[in-house]
Amino acid sequence: MIEHRPFTSLGHADHGWLDARHHFSFAEYHDPERVHWGALRVWNDDTIQSDTGFPPHPHTNMEIVTYVREGAISHQDNFGNQGRTVAGDVQVMSAGTGIRHSEYNLEPGVTRIFQIWIVPEQRGGQPSWGSKPFPKDDRSGRFIVLASGLADDTEALPIRANARVAGATLNPGETVEYRFADASRLGYLVAARGRVTVNGIALDAQDGAAISSEQSITVTAEEAAELVLVDVAG
Repeated sequence: MIEHRPFTSLGHADHGWLDARHHFSFAEYHDPERVHWGALRVWNDDTIQSDTGFPPHPHTNMEIVTYVREGAISHQDNFGNQGRTVAGDVQVMSAGTGIRHSEYNLEPGVTRIFQIWIVPEQRGGQPSWGSKPFPKDDRSGRFIVLASGLADDTEALPIRANARVAGATLNPGETVEYRFADASRLGYLVAARGRVTVNGIALDAQDGAAISSEQSITVTAEEAAELVLVDVAG
């Protein structure tokens, strides 16, 4: 089953410096039907204005994956980690027992990100942060794993959850398949750009597709498309 969640149906908060859309209940937005999807707790679609961002703030017991769609995000935390993650790349923060961090757009133009929170399998643990470039050609016409807590995903950024985050880019008319380990897994897919169909269901750019009881999905691009998929235990 695939539930289409149009971009216009998402939670919305415009703070001036930050324009945020919420696929799941977050901050002042609450929808009892959209609290989580398995261990997937947050998927925010954020547009951050130049020279602004999130000042230092704390997190605990959450795996936070940031996929940069446009621009770049600059990270700094109280464990001495710092870095700049650019469009198409990913950063991962395991909050563990507690971490305090900031995320700023220090670029001349807007930065657009997907911020994805996944509940870890176990609470606690030493906090960590990491970022990794993923060559754009690697994900052309196929899904590659960007972040994962699954044993076989050795090339991905590690997270402490029974989940993976994958990305793909498609040319117009191109098709890609993703197979779940079994039909009990849950998926959540968003096209960062481009209109696509997922098992025949049409999605516009930035719409969500909540996937359950499917062994596989087939995504066809109606126009040039960039996909992000989260695969979690049901």
